[in-house]
Amino acid sequence: MSTLQEVFLVGSTGLLGNRLASALLDRGATVRALVRPGAAGEKQRVLDALRAKGVQLVEGDLTDSVDRLAAAVGGASAVVSAVQGGPEVIVEGQANLLRAAERAGAARFVPSDFAIDITRLDDGDNFMIDWRRQAAARFAGSPLGVLSVLNGAFIEVMMGFMGLVDWDNGTFSHWGDLDQPLDVTTVQDTADYTAAAVLDPAWADGGTVRFAGEVLSMRGFHEAVERGSGRRLQLRTLGTADDLRAEIERRAARSQNPFDYVALQYQWCMVTGKAKFDALDNDRYPEVKPTTVEQFVRDVDSAA
Repeated sequence: MSTLQEVFLVGSTGLLGNRLASALLDRGATVRALVRPGAAGEKQRVLDALRAKGVQLVEGDLTDSVDRLAAAVGGASAVVSAVQGGPEVIVEGQANLLRAAERAGAARFVPSDFAIDITRLDDGDNFMIDWRRQAAARFAGSPLGVLSVLNGAFIEVMMGFMGLVDWDNGTFSHWGDLDQPLDVTTVQDTADYTAAAVLDPAWADGGTVRFAGEVLSMRGFHEAVERGSGRRLQLRTLGTADDLRAEIERRAARSQNPFDYVALQYQWCMVTGKAKFDALDNDRYPEVKPTTVEQFVRDVDSAA
């Protein structure tokens, strides 16, 4: 069972952070959120909604001094990061936040990992995961309980950013072994599982917790998308995992922007099985009923 705690959250206007704030409130936590000054437009609307739910907003930035950030953390017992960005945010910004959490006397720190199994990957497999691994090295030795939450791949990312589904042409494209198991989770379920783990005293000393809304292969993913959408999608095999690695290297050689091939890096980590979870912690929180790929696609279609 969760115990009432005050949580300091960074990244509350993001896709995951916004849901995480609500999930923490639903479990009885008090939530303080760090927000940059001068929010406007959609970001301001998100902040207004959070404030209406009871989130206390504190202005500041990850680049602030440790003393100023520590003052913003206040009496929070847990500091949770759901930020996105480059190494200046993921590595330097979060290291600064950790020092502030230590200064403020917090007990637990949750970095913005939320990914496939970063503990099984090597440097160079995925440049965005490399940043998280570098950050983890900076967290080593902290007196705080550093808790890494891993959720596999976001179903939303699989359906969009990775470019698996081409609705216009009616195709589903994949690389590698069609039957390699994959860990996938919706953003909302990731928020729910994370809130449960953050407030669970069993993780007082930190560690790594792994969740997945569903474990299925690319073949199973394709079939689930077809069932959920009611559409037939031609299955297209783009090549082996070795072919995918070669394609990544070709793109890296001709591009100065690693975001041109990071989606392929994520796919390589998954379809090779290198970043597959060995075990899941879902059973710790049976109250979370995760959404399947089929149900997710059906819900999206219904809302369209």
